[in-house]
Formats: sequence, C-alpha cells, structure tokens
Amino acid sequence: MRVKIYTKTGDEGKTSLYGGKRVFKNNLRVNSYGTVDELNSILGVVLSKIKDEKVAEFINKIQEDLFLIGSNLAGAKSDLSVLKTRVVEMEKMIDWADAQLPELKNFILPSGVAGATFLFYARAVARRCERILAELNQKEPVDPKLLVYFNRLSDLLFEMARYLNFKAGVKETIWKSR
Repeated sequence: MRVKIYTKTGDEGKTSLYGGKRVFKNNLRVNSYGTVDELNSILGVVLSKIKDEKVAEFINKIQEDLFLIGSNLAGAKSDLSVLKTRVVEMEKMIDWADAQLPELKNFILPSGVAGATFLFYARAVARRCERILAELNQKEPVDPKLLVYFNRLSDLLFEMARYLNFKAGVKETIWKSR
C-alpha cells in the first residue's frame, strides 16, 4: 500500500520535530530548517541553469550538507564533522574563483546570467539562514560549525556568481550611491 503524501497532522499549525515533539510551525527551529530547505531548493534551480561542472559538483556537495543540517536542526543526532572540512573546501573554491576574477573595489548589483542571479539570490537566503541560526543560538545552543558554515557559504555563493558572470563575459554593474 502506498503511503499518502498528506498526513493532515499539520492542519492546525503544528508540526513534529525529530523524535515526535509537536511545535508550532512558526517555531524558530522550524523556521531555521525551513529556510535551509528553501536555500537547497534555490540551489536546485541554480543547477538547472549552469553548465560549469566544477561549480555544479560543488553545489551538489552543498545540497547534501544542507539536508544533513536540516535534519540536525529538526532534532536528529547528526554528525556534523563534515562541515568543518567543507568550510576549508569552500575557502579553497573561493580562492580559486577569486584568482580568476578582477579585483572587487566597489559594491556590485546582483545581476547577470541566470545561474549567477540565482546564486546571488541563494547568497541572500544563506545570509537569512545565518541570521535565524544566530537568533536560535541565543535561545538554545546550536552547533558552532553551523554559524561558520553559513558565513562561509554566503561568501562562496557570491564568488561563484561573480565567476559565472565573468566566464559568460558579463560585466559587473557597480553600485553608485546618490
């Protein structure tokens, strides 16, 4: 017998954390893993828009990490040690991209080819993840690796967006204050 996708258990605005504890859907912990899920979905859109294999392979790793992080935030006992390694890999990827790009001396507007614009969008959502986790951490401790991970991830997504635009020959739009 096939299990139905709808359970009706959330019809009154509550959901279950890992282990069965019922909380309201606007609970900060639920908001944190929901935002991580949103970021993962945006990265799926990015993958549908890019052809660069190196960037795509790395984004796939990030998506795997985000599922692990989401389960951890939902209450599963997850081994997050891979995140420490991934942060080092992100830093190497940022340095690799940065070495190919013109020096950034101004703020730039998020624009360009489709894959890059979605990466800029993903960066903004990664920053929101970071803000939500910082707030959650003030109320109940979260693994410190998560805060480091999202801080570095937003930097990576920004550089990957710049890299894709550069490869496509799209000039960055400098922001000019008025």
